[in-house]
Amino acid sequence: MTPTTVPAAAVSPASVPAAAVPAAAVAPSAGTEKKGWGYTVLGVARLMVGFTFLWAFFDKVFGLGFSTPTENSWLNGGSPTTGFLGGSIAGGNPFAQTWEFFLSINPLTDVLFMLGLFGVGAALMLGIGTRVAAVSAAAMYTLMYLAAFPIASNPLYDTHLLLAVAVIAMAGLAAGDHVGLGKRWSRLVKGNRFLI
Repeated sequence: MTPTTVPAAAVSPASVPAAAVPAAAVAPSAGTEKKGWGYTVLGVARLMVGFTFLWAFFDKVFGLGFSTPTENSWLNGGSPTTGFLGGSIAGGNPFAQTWEFFLSINPLTDVLFMLGLFGVGAALMLGIGTRVAAVSAAAMYTLMYLAAFPIASNPLYDTHLLLAVAVIAMAGLAAGDHVGLGKRWSRLVKGNRFLI
């Protein structure tokens, strides 16, 4: 009995056992492999954005003397939002009616703003709940961008809008998994993908 030879063209790749395929044939090309250092930098960028939010929270609560003088701190009866929004209204902001509404429901606006600063900052610093944090941060950045009109340095956008886009990218790239607790958090929340 003689062995039959099968033409090479008749053998489909699916019929070849995986062990028979050389490693070089299945290795990803250099352009598609993940760059570990890039994800590490992404994690560091996430930490920096998170620290920006947390710093603003503590500065406004305690009046650390940087953006907020001690006498204007939240603990001393100051409003974290009135000065900024009031300045926008006085400066001829085209969305003045919106900011007047937010000021009319104070102190609720102050509480929501401060909760947003703390929640987004803590989540991004820890690398947990980065999707919720990114959506919240993007919303806050967009509102700050709109309140900054007219923008003196650029007629179209400022860093608030740039950061709004950046935090959404961080969520899409799972930035919490890098230099953070994102992987452990994902296992904890399991099927709740929005909480990742």
